[in-house]
Amino acid sequence: MTSRFVFALVLGSALTTGLVAGIFYAFSTGVMRAFGALAPRAGLAAMQSVNTAVINPLFLGAFLGAAALSLAASVHAVTHRGEPGAGLLLAGALLYLLGSFLWTVVFHIPRNNALAALDPADPASVRPWLDYLRVWTAGNHVRTVASLASTACFVLALVARRPL
Repeated sequence: MTSRFVFALVLGSALTTGLVAGIFYAFSTGVMRAFGALAPRAGLAAMQSVNTAVINPLFLGAFLGAAALSLAASVHAVTHRGEPGAGLLLAGALLYLLGSFLWTVVFHIPRNNALAALDPADPASVRPWLDYLRVWTAGNHVRTVASLASTACFVLALVARRPL
């Protein structure tokens, strides 16, 4: 692979994982707090709306694009393990793929699907909503940190490849 291609791969990985980290950070630090401050019926309905609205090309492009770039970066890191920054490149890829992408698939999506089945007007939905709010947010902290750490590794891999 050419040096320019690898540079573009690592830069793209850093940018997309950073973008995803920012989205997750916003939810951890503000959005979920705001939803929790609403009446349970309103908070639950708002999160249901977000879970529907987020299935769009802009979010999925960044989220899935970061996964695809991370996968490509991991392959490059393994096949070029002697190059400067290869370990950082692999670490960044694994942090995103495991701590953000896979974590979303196995932890958040099942909870989002269960939330979608709740009726905000039903008083019996209050307890599941409050549990969801607490557990989902804690899980979101995991993918926020993993995505941000992934970004840091990709940036450091760039620096290692092209010293300042």
